[in-house]
Amino acid sequence: MTEPALDVVGFLLTARTFNDHTELDAGDLPPAVRRAVWDGTEIQRPIVISTEDIREGTAIEDPWGAVSNLMFTERDEFNGELRLAEPSMAESWFLERVSAEAIADNPTLAYVYEEQFEDVSYEAAREENRSIRADRVWIDALLEEYFQEEEDQDMLDLVDIRAPEEIEMTLDDLVLTEDQEDEIQKIVKAIEYRDYLGSIGLREIGKLLFVGPPGTGKTTASRALAEELDLPFVEVKLSMITSQYLGETAKNVDKVFEVAKRLAPCILFIDEFDFVAKTRRSDEHAAIKRAVNTLLKSIDEVSLIRDDVLLIGATNHPDELDAAAWRRFDEIVHFPRPDEDMRREILEVITRRMEIAEFDPGAVAAKTEGLTGSDLRLVLREAVLDALTENRQALTQRDLLDAIAEFEERDSLRGLNMIDDDPAALVAGGGHDHDHDHDH
Repeated sequence: MTEPALDVVGFLLTARTFNDHTELDAGDLPPAVRRAVWDGTEIQRPIVISTEDIREGTAIEDPWGAVSNLMFTERDEFNGELRLAEPSMAESWFLERVSAEAIADNPTLAYVYEEQFEDVSYEAAREENRSIRADRVWIDALLEEYFQEEEDQDMLDLVDIRAPEEIEMTLDDLVLTEDQEDEIQKIVKAIEYRDYLGSIGLREIGKLLFVGPPGTGKTTASRALAEELDLPFVEVKLSMITSQYLGETAKNVDKVFEVAKRLAPCILFIDEFDFVAKTRRSDEHAAIKRAVNTLLKSIDEVSLIRDDVLLIGATNHPDELDAAAWRRFDEIVHFPRPDEDMRREILEVITRRMEIAEFDPGAVAAKTEGLTGSDLRLVLREAVLDALTENRQALTQRDLLDAIAEFEERDSLRGLNMIDDDPAALVAGGGHDHDHDHDH
């Protein structure tokens, strides 16, 4: 019997079990099932499963075709509903074939079948299951409810909110320094034991500042942490508070923190934190200064222990931060440019799905001094595109070395100035600092 049939029957059994056991709630359903049966505001009983629901929840293109030959399944031709005509037969068939791991990943099924499998616990399955508050459908419903007023709609341009399921990068995909790994592990434990920390009075925990050049992974590591912890990720760039269409900037800064608290537990990522110091020292408009002061006050008032909001600030220019900014963070995490060994590891990670003849990541790493992880991805991208222009999908070591040379040549052009569009007026500038605008 094919795997799609097992997935479809498991989906139908999950819905039936949830309907029969009213003591279960939405937190017991696997995220894929929740997403498929969400009605726009909540999950209502009884759940009725359609072909489209299963297609959305399992990515199986033809759910009915996968189970149509089973004696215990039936489909309503009018509305596309799929049902278990003989539930006890379906249950026996399913239990003979399903793995303990699959049951352990499904709290609803673990609730009724835990005694039939070793190492399966409903409580453990429930604990490991992602909270419904981190589902995209739940996030969207909350935002729609919270931002009902027309003037609030511009607020959504200020923040980028991602559900864990939308974050493609994981911590396993990153090459981190030992210090970075240690700090991330501390945060994981702080979130796990936040009730204990609160009980002993350690409440000023969970405000991190990531510092380092662009492209060294500050944003990516923050997103990957959200994916690892199954938390919504709320990102805001501080320069956005100067955007002309945002109107009352201080009010919108308040709303950033309010939406983070409503989405909690979550990660609130504040990029371009050096903007705080620049604004405080400059002659910016009074409204902008009020917004920055509101920001600092909001940082003081938000708490991982009390509000379930993990705050991460990021800056490419730590030298521009003043004492008022520094003292608001309890941990500083450095993201340096990768050394040769780290560059080799980064290359090994980002080429895992590529075919490269005679690939020597150490030799490539040796020729990329000063490049960040983001730079290395750009090099690989150029090598792939150059190969595709020759109708090749397989790369060679020479492709990578040529791409490095092209990258260095292009990067050097960033320091050239054009005066009156006169080619003779090209003047060499600042060299290879690789300070690209993105941070991945």
